[in-house]
Amino acid sequence: MDLQDLLNQSEDGGTRKKESPLKSLEKDLSLYSDSLKEVSTEIMVEGLSAYPIFVAHQHTANIGELILDKDELNTSWTIHASTLEEFTEKGIIQPARKEAFIKHYKKPEDYMCLFVIVPEGANFVYFPYK
Repeated sequence: MDLQDLLNQSEDGGTRKKESPLKSLEKDLSLYSDSLKEVSTEIMVEGLSAYPIFVAHQHTANIGELILDKDELNTSWTIHASTLEEFTEKGIIQPARKEAFIKHYKKPEDYMCLFVIVPEGANFVYFPYK
C-alpha cells in the first residue's frame, strides 16, 4: 500500500473529502527524506538487515530506535528505525508471513518502508525518497 492510498481513504473504503491527518506525515517525510535514506543505507551496509523499517507515530512506540523526535524537531511525527528481524522477533510480522513481506518489500534504495501507527490501527506503506 502506498501512502497516497491511506491519505485518500475513508473508514468505509470510499474517498474522503476532508484532508487526512496523514497529510502531515507526508509533509514530515519530505523533510526527513535525506536522513531516513542515510539511516536505511547504514542499516543495510552495516549488515543489520536488508529490510529497514521506519515506525512513524505521534504518541509512543516501543519498537526500534528513536531517530527523529517530533518534539525536538517541531514536526508532527516521530520516527523510529527498525528492521524486519525485530518486527518478526516482536511478533508484529508472523514468521509464516515473513516471506510474503519480503516478496512485497519495495527497493530500499528508492522507497522507505513505513509502519504507520494511528489511533485507528497500523499499516505498512511505502513512500519514495526525494
